[in-house]
Amino acid sequence: MARPRTHDIDSLLDAAERLLARAGTSGVTIRALAEATGASSGSLYHAFGSRADLLARMWLRAARRFLTLQNEAIDRELARADEKENAVRATVAVASVPATIQASSPDTAVVLLRHRRDEVLGEDVSPELRAELEDLDGGLLEVLERLSLALWDDRDRPSIETVALCVVDLPTAILVSRRERVIDPVAALEAAVRGVIAARE
Repeated sequence: MARPRTHDIDSLLDAAERLLARAGTSGVTIRALAEATGASSGSLYHAFGSRADLLARMWLRAARRFLTLQNEAIDRELARADEKENAVRATVAVASVPATIQASSPDTAVVLLRHRRDEVLGEDVSPELRAELEDLDGGLLEVLERLSLALWDDRDRPSIETVALCVVDLPTAILVSRRERVIDPVAALEAAVRGVIAARE
């Protein structure tokens, strides 16, 4: 008798990301994931509990990858000698994380950059995963505060909003494009981030 196929959670979430990238949110169903991976629907319900929690787990994993890379970029750049320029470089590096993810894991990038969180996550996400999502919000705020303190030694609302513009809004506007660009979007992003920072000073 052949041994049953086993599927680890990460490989299942990789497949779910591929489904989202190809077919959008509606394409990520337990049935579609079963067909894509060869796992049984029963084993998928056992692993995730529901379609809503599958989507939440997929989104959480992608967001945690982004958050880890963002904090690593801040640590790396702030460890250099020139404090002020390091803070600017750290902000540019955090803003560029989506480009890094796009290059190495394009499906993961699609999860966060082309689909809003409230578009992916439904109301029926389990309380446990909803709490994890709230914790993740706190992690993002910590990134914004770290950069704000490094840039201006302040974390008031205008400073936080300026950093959010640099590392959330500008990357989405510049890097997430459905049309081919002839300019280097990463270079354009750096120029835009530096311009916003300079205008705040």
